[in-house]
Amino acid sequence: MKKINNYDITKKIGRKNKKMKNIKNYTLEELKQELISLGEKPYRAEQIFTWLYKEKVKSIDDMTNLSLELREKLKQNYTMCNYEILKKQESNDGTIKYLFDVLDGNAIETVLMQYHHGKTICVSSQIGCKMGCKFCASTGIAFVRSLTSGEIVEQLIAVEQDIGDTISNIVFMGIGEPFDNYENVMHAIKILNHPKGLNIGARHISVSTSGVVPRIYDFANEPFQCTLSISLHATNNEKRSQMMPVNNAYPIEELIKACKHYIAKTNKRISFEYALAKDNNDNLEDAKALVYLLKGMICHVNLIPINKIENGKFVKSSNKNIIKFRDYLNDHGIVATIRRELGSDIDAACGQLRRKNLKT
Repeated sequence: MKKINNYDITKKIGRKNKKMKNIKNYTLEELKQELISLGEKPYRAEQIFTWLYKEKVKSIDDMTNLSLELREKLKQNYTMCNYEILKKQESNDGTIKYLFDVLDGNAIETVLMQYHHGKTICVSSQIGCKMGCKFCASTGIAFVRSLTSGEIVEQLIAVEQDIGDTISNIVFMGIGEPFDNYENVMHAIKILNHPKGLNIGARHISVSTSGVVPRIYDFANEPFQCTLSISLHATNNEKRSQMMPVNNAYPIEELIKACKHYIAKTNKRISFEYALAKDNNDNLEDAKALVYLLKGMICHVNLIPINKIENGKFVKSSNKNIIKFRDYLNDHGIVATIRRELGSDIDAACGQLRRKNLKT
């Protein structure tokens, strides 16, 4: 019997038919072109879009206002990419973590969080991650591949199908580096944001990066009004490189320059994520350096009590230190808040997600 985290997988795991295309990979305009290539009228794409994203059907056969002939064409050419829930864990605080079969022998984790302003989903963008951040559970696990846009979108659909409710906010902060899968993430946002589809407002979508500088410049040119989040976590190159190897390729000076360009181009605020680790980056000198680094920028600092991970060397800063750090930033003109710790009892908090291989 195969197991994942002591969970018995008794069902046969689905496998993609390589000849089939994921119907959820297409924007509405692209789907219209697909329909034309099948000899069908393009308006049928809007009907299919409604079935996929408003009705959230799991089968092409359920698209009852399509002719039987068209439904057969669709079944011969496309897959619905319906994820199977392999494991579902619920935290004491209401956070839910899903382990999804992505239909190729691997699995990813997706997290649903409850806030007073609505439900937020944290989606993964890759199976594994190349970045190697030392405070993240995905470190040390081999990278497999990037998710397609449809595989990203399916995470939200699968969760909404499970809870029978709508999700209002999306954060690209799960497994993987979104800017290392830039084209598919941007494509997924187009699908998620489309008013005839899932209709998630761009202002309710946050995309996080560990600091892939060239893509920050690209993102500044996108038409979306999404929020950009930067995983900063340190104020000098020596310390940041120890925590985040990406800093060796794109040091802090280049990162801050790109962020200033983004703000100037978009006039949008950046959210800087800063995970506080005891005796590492949580003292008053670090707070002073952070104020100096971000001075004059339209930004917000999201302070994150660092979470425990297997074989991790960093320990969470004390609550007293975290509050003192926040207060110093606020007193010196940098808006800072402390992120609520959600789902840590089920390893669903920031940095605790990891990709799974169904063969192990």
